[in-house]
Amino acid sequence: MIDSKVLSSALQRVSAAAAAASPELCTADGALGDGDLGITVSEGFAEAANAALPDDFGLALLEIAKAFQRVSSSSYGTLVATGFMAAAKATKGRPGIESGEIPALVAAARDAMMTRGKGALGDKTVLDSLDAIVKAIDGTTSGTMIGKAVEAARETVETFKTQPNKLGRARMFADKSIGLPDPGQLALQRIVEGL
Repeated sequence: MIDSKVLSSALQRVSAAAAAASPELCTADGALGDGDLGITVSEGFAEAANAALPDDFGLALLEIAKAFQRVSSSSYGTLVATGFMAAAKATKGRPGIESGEIPALVAAARDAMMTRGKGALGDKTVLDSLDAIVKAIDGTTSGTMIGKAVEAARETVETFKTQPNKLGRARMFADKSIGLPDPGQLALQRIVEGL
């Protein structure tokens, strides 16, 4: 079972990976936006990693969402918080989850983020990465899940490099975005690699 203690340990690893990736993510974001994505991701996960997580798994996910909201008002931070809130709603009142539930929780996060951000699959955003991860990990065992998620995230970044951004600030640089990684997709890749 994945409980709050396992979640807390995962947050420590993701926080370290996000901090290490911060300069890279700021550079990628600076090519198409305001250049602060690395700060958003690293500060958000640092705050979440330092949060005291309750034993209730859903409330622990909600605390992670609140941590992001405390330190980031950016659109990416808001979307991350929205995703965690969707997963929190599905797991509230439980001490933990089984690994087989993760694909449905990632799908719930994707759908909530899609609604909140008014995005669609194919827009070259983090939504495409989440969708690819859901498909890659559905029906897998816990031992292969992270590897499959990392592979899906990496492939999504590479696949969408050849396409223009269609959403967010990067859409204003649609032609310039061709050949560049989407910063949000790259951030999720580094987050999943951190697991």
